[in-house]
Amino acid sequence: MATSGWFLTLTLALVSVLPLCVAFSAESPTDRRILVLVDDLSIRSSHSIFFDSLKSRGFDLDFKLADDKRLALQRYGKYLYDGLILFSPSIKSFGGSLNTAAVLDFVDSGHDLILSADETASDLIRDIAIECGIDFDEDQSSVVIDHISYAVSEKEGDHTLIASDDFIRSDVILGEKKIEAPVLFRGIGHSLNAANSLVLKVLSASPSAYSANPNSELSSPPSLTGTAISLVSVVQARNNARIVISGSLDLFSNRYEKSGNEQFVTELSKWVFHERGHLKAVNVKHNKAGEKAEPAMYRINDDLEYSVEIYEWSGTSWKPYVADDVQVQFYMMSPYVLRTLSHDQKGRYSTSFKVPDVYGVFQFKVEYQKLGYTSLSLSKQIPVRPYKHNEYERFIKAAYPYYGASFSMHHLSVPQIAGQSSIYLLSSDRTNFLWNFDFEKQISEL
Repeated sequence: MATSGWFLTLTLALVSVLPLCVAFSAESPTDRRILVLVDDLSIRSSHSIFFDSLKSRGFDLDFKLADDKRLALQRYGKYLYDGLILFSPSIKSFGGSLNTAAVLDFVDSGHDLILSADETASDLIRDIAIECGIDFDEDQSSVVIDHISYAVSEKEGDHTLIASDDFIRSDVILGEKKIEAPVLFRGIGHSLNAANSLVLKVLSASPSAYSANPNSELSSPPSLTGTAISLVSVVQARNNARIVISGSLDLFSNRYEKSGNEQFVTELSKWVFHERGHLKAVNVKHNKAGEKAEPAMYRINDDLEYSVEIYEWSGTSWKPYVADDVQVQFYMMSPYVLRTLSHDQKGRYSTSFKVPDVYGVFQFKVEYQKLGYTSLSLSKQIPVRPYKHNEYERFIKAAYPYYGASFSMHHLSVPQIAGQSSIYLLSSDRTNFLWNFDFEKQISEL
């Protein structure tokens, strides 16, 4: 009995000190706990503006060295964190149970990731980036150089501190307020995997930039040049997990006060941690026109109504999402009906249409994907039956010609046959009558 009590006390203690997290709380997607892995704990002070911005918005940051032997993202099958920040570009091997596969599984489970590299980036960091559709320059001594769009640096003639204002045109990713000052960037460039349609450039280099070793002369043309060089990229996975990959750790630091860096990384962090562009759909309804109850099935040619409510998380509360490109499909193997939903400016989208003249098992489908927003995939199955035998119209308009033909046959041929029969019956010489009667002529006249 004493042993049981001790075990219960220990279990409660463990639960109290190990908060378990899940991705995307339905009520508050941004109420999250984030693990920050660093090479050196001094980054807490050198990048304090960025971290303080996260804390002021309600995030709980847990700082640890990347080689800490006690590192773990999950325990007892539950994740301990909702987001991961890797500010440890030179780390060759994570501590504890953390490795490349664990990081990728973390993202595959719907959690978010910020990965920052620089010229010291290890193979471990590069491998994680490759799995996300990002290819850093293969030459590990290369950095991005720009002899035109550069900022004054402490190294005279070294144009590795570049200035860029080639941002992605998306208010949902970078906010509605324009970033006036250019972003200062010192680090390595990367290219996007053409086979990965989920990765996007957020900050690109200028046409005059190239990737090379600044301490040696070029012996061959650089592999990355111009606007093909991405400085910062993002990925939104199909499970709505979000990833930011930067080729510069200094980008997040306190060094460049008069640049657009602070605004850039702050707005980008709002997007990656779902403070913006996070959608949810509720109250999906369908019913026959003029009714409120949802039927178990429809009949062909029924008039029906469909509606759904869509909201966007603003960082503090859910706001009505307003757009003119939300569509619904009435689908069976292929869409039989495709309608653009109208909205009431309050988040409610609706439409009405007639059930097609085809019976089977249909689906109401909403597949909404828009740049920067979490995708919505709604599906509701409903059978459609044909008319019952007693539900058809008594007289079908398409059959009127046949009705007329039948009527003419009945009213013209019957009197003629009756007349011929009367003549035969009243005739005194029935044999001659039959002999002279032209059956073929009479039949042809019918």
